[in-house]
Amino acid sequence: MEKAPSTPFSGYEKFVVFILAITQFTVILDFMVMSPMGDILVKSLNMKTSQFGIAVSAYAFSAGFSGILTAGFADKFDRKKLLLFFYIGFVGGTIMCGLVNNYAWLVAARIITGLFGGVIGSISMAIVTDLFTLQQRGRVLGFIQLGFGASQVLGIPAGLYLATHLGWHATFLAVAVLAAVVLVLLATLLKPVNAHLAANKDKSPLLHLWHTIKNKDYRIAFTSTALLSIGGFMMMPFGSVFARNNLNVSEESLPYVFLCAGIMTLVAMPLMGILSDKIDKLKLFAIACIWTVAVILIYTHLSAVHLSIVILLNILMMVGITGRMVPSTTLVSGVPAMQDRGAFMSLNASLQQISGGIGAAIGGMVVFQPTKTSPLQHYEIVGYIVAAITVISIVLMARVDRLVKRRAAQQPLNDIRSKDIAVVEM
Repeated sequence: MEKAPSTPFSGYEKFVVFILAITQFTVILDFMVMSPMGDILVKSLNMKTSQFGIAVSAYAFSAGFSGILTAGFADKFDRKKLLLFFYIGFVGGTIMCGLVNNYAWLVAARIITGLFGGVIGSISMAIVTDLFTLQQRGRVLGFIQLGFGASQVLGIPAGLYLATHLGWHATFLAVAVLAAVVLVLLATLLKPVNAHLAANKDKSPLLHLWHTIKNKDYRIAFTSTALLSIGGFMMMPFGSVFARNNLNVSEESLPYVFLCAGIMTLVAMPLMGILSDKIDKLKLFAIACIWTVAVILIYTHLSAVHLSIVILLNILMMVGITGRMVPSTTLVSGVPAMQDRGAFMSLNASLQQISGGIGAAIGGMVVFQPTKTSPLQHYEIVGYIVAAITVISIVLMARVDRLVKRRAAQQPLNDIRSKDIAVVEM
């Protein structure tokens, strides 16, 4: 049952935020660690930059495909059971990533991991929207998305250390061990989340999926999410290759770049969550986008510079990315009706992953390396494309903002209905 924004979070609600945050941490880490290990993987598995782009996008495409298949069923089951099912598969896929020994099997392992891991974020978002009001979600999502920063502060440096000293297999196996511990906590301590079952009227999963897809308001939100993902994924997979071969960052120094950027993310995420609940979300998003564009255009044109400059620009980039992530996610979460949240979040996550896969594949075709140790070529072109996409995303997010404000005007009636449903479940 949703509660008034002034109501303090209970002990259990704080646990929900924590367990969803640590769940997101493991899933994000599993995906994010591919980028900083890019230089290691390219050289150890004798890959071209285009092949590495495929290895990254394989996860994204399979995650998107899985989300589409799941969308029709997402509101038909207890969200806790769905989360456990997919998280178990994610753990298994990550273990497989830690056991493979060639490019083809790595791609296969990433596909399996994506099939399960790509849906976890959407289920978590559905749980958040079920349990917390729109006015609370900025703070909640700010903390849950700390997994993004924590993966850089703790996970990526540790993963790079393991990859450098014990081999890249050890990184995936370490993630799997941590995820197994989280799985036990989810299974034993998270309560059922099933109030939405009473509100769902579509008996057929396919019919429910179709009703979600054909909703014009939902399609606007989907498009804005897809555009943001294309831009983000075009640059990210090749960040470590660019830093190592263009900026002359040593293999030993690379973890510190991610560490410093991640620390800033840990600071920025809760702050952006608080700001997102206090000021206009669209304004915060627009300012962050313009900030990000400026930093990207500077960074992608760099040549060999001092390590401190690389760290500073990565920190500034993460501030911009964080500043747009929290308000955009919060705004999009306010679009779907309660009975559509699972399907909406699954489709939204699918488009996010598929668009990200397209972005990574396009990025892999734009950039290239003549040799494994030569500078990455055409990275600045990727920067121009990402900047243009980011500016367009402001326009789309403005439409989402109007949709959310229109829905907010109807919120009192929706709150009454939600409470009635919750009482029936109790």
